[in-house]
Amino acid sequence: MGRVRFGFIKVCSAVPEVSVADCQANTQRIISLLKDATTQGVSIVALPELAITGSSCGHLFRQTRLLEAAERSICDIAAQNLPLAAIIGLPILQNGRLYNCAAVVAAGEICGIVPCRTASGVFDAYEQVESIYINFANQSVPFGDNLIFEVGGVKFGVEVGEDIRQIATPSITMAEEGAQIVFGISANAEYQGSYKALKQSVIQHSARLKGGYVFTSAGIGESTTDYVFTGHGIIAENGVLIAEGGRFSDCSELTIADIDAEAVDSLRLQGRKLQHFNNYEVISLPIFIPESPLARQVESAPFIPKDEDECAEILTLQSRGLEKRLAATSCKKVVLGVSGGLDSTLALIVVAQAFDSLGLDRKGIIGVTMPGFGTTGRTYNNAMTLMQRLGITIREISIRSACEQHFKDIDLDPESRGAAYENSQARERTQILMDIANVVGGMVIGTGDLSESALGWATYNGDHMSMYNVNCSVPKTLVKALTAWAAENSTDALVGDTLKDIVSTPVSPELLPATASGDIAQKTEDLVGPYSLHDFFIYNFIVNGFTPAKILFLATEAFDGEFTQSEIKHWLTVFIKRFFSQQYKRSAVPDGPKVTAVSLSPRGSWVMPSDAVAKEWLADIE
Repeated sequence: MGRVRFGFIKVCSAVPEVSVADCQANTQRIISLLKDATTQGVSIVALPELAITGSSCGHLFRQTRLLEAAERSICDIAAQNLPLAAIIGLPILQNGRLYNCAAVVAAGEICGIVPCRTASGVFDAYEQVESIYINFANQSVPFGDNLIFEVGGVKFGVEVGEDIRQIATPSITMAEEGAQIVFGISANAEYQGSYKALKQSVIQHSARLKGGYVFTSAGIGESTTDYVFTGHGIIAENGVLIAEGGRFSDCSELTIADIDAEAVDSLRLQGRKLQHFNNYEVISLPIFIPESPLARQVESAPFIPKDEDECAEILTLQSRGLEKRLAATSCKKVVLGVSGGLDSTLALIVVAQAFDSLGLDRKGIIGVTMPGFGTTGRTYNNAMTLMQRLGITIREISIRSACEQHFKDIDLDPESRGAAYENSQARERTQILMDIANVVGGMVIGTGDLSESALGWATYNGDHMSMYNVNCSVPKTLVKALTAWAAENSTDALVGDTLKDIVSTPVSPELLPATASGDIAQKTEDLVGPYSLHDFFIYNFIVNGFTPAKILFLATEAFDGEFTQSEIKHWLTVFIKRFFSQQYKRSAVPDGPKVTAVSLSPRGSWVMPSDAVAKEWLADIE
């Protein structure tokens, strides 16, 4: 019946209005909700614990009349033959024991029944080791707590009622057995502060499972004799809240989102190997998977912290890494090139923080500005102002004469604007920094960022090389965000204004002569593409392990209105080509701290042969 597109499967938490012990009325509301979910392209719907009867029936659950009515109701729902899988709570009497169950209905049939393991109220605990087949509603139905269901290549499990709150929940074993999503159906009474704790628990549990978790709990219409039920629909994936329903709703409600089963699998591949118990039965459900608009937000800037406090944390991680290296080498002086651009500015901020933390004199920070053929007044003045206000040692060494002599030595036409013209400047600057470090007994601090490393946008043995690179796992969009944060939090107004101007300056290596008006002529993003796109590509290629086709799909969603699909496709092709062809540069990079989810260090973080072929990945884009 088809597989899900790019791993996305549309799921739903459905909270119906309930009439306690009125199965017929509840059935009609459930059918209406399921039909509504069908029109919205949902493939799997979970209703609350005991949704057919209401969860607050008390000892009425022992009445044969109610149990028979519930059985008729589940048959009526199945008879609708709706094109989705529905998880519906109901009581079932089996071999003289009363169980709190979830029936999985699909394609006009009751495909499986999952009983609760935990005794609660009038209900018995299910203690059978393996699933059995029972005669229910004139069908032979799989019955047990070791059932996993499959829709469109996506596996899911179901846990019921109090099982959700146990130390070792069934969902843990289900995840071990390959279930990418677990549906927890509950009748969760609410009291002061309980919902906040519940939501955090669901989010954390999805992180622990490395999977999707859909929580549904009873709401409007349940008896308030002793408790209040407000209705919960919570959908989380890998520790992130994807969707959340309203509470205290006056009517039935659907909470819909797409869960990314591919992201779940990718995350599990990066972790420990799953332990398989081999006692789970997998039941395939013949459901057609419709295409529908993606029901989740795609984060366009995955590296940018949502909480500003994380900016301070990232800077501290960078500086702590440097502090350890300085202490280990008994080094009290560092040398770095300060261009007035984003990367060297962030590196300087980190170095200053490390020196302050170690109690070292900032005069031990030797900032070298090295004007060349493309240096503009704007970047030069910003570099000088920043170094002066931070109280470091300033060196100014022009590279013009040295490069002109070098052009003569290698017989290069000085009017040439090729790679040798540009790279000789970068290598001259690196030579200056390295030699100054030798003179003063210091360490050269690298400034190149993660985005440049991924694209190979660095001169080999030029700005590519240093003795310790504090920015190595910080992508360009985050470099800009951290610098902007530092500007807003600076106690020196002039430093703050300078940082803000640096943030607004076009990114450029300034290796080509400026325009006649003195402006930057060489803009990096015009040449290699927008960093907002490349950082999106990096995150989804490295962290999520997605295919280029899926990255293109996601980027089209995330950057809708900002870039066309053809533009995204072009720059994604550039990214893949450069990422593969420039691996040799990443195979020889200096040490540096991993402070984000991505590091391209060849020492374990990203192992890749330098001669890998990009053919398969480029074909996937097409």
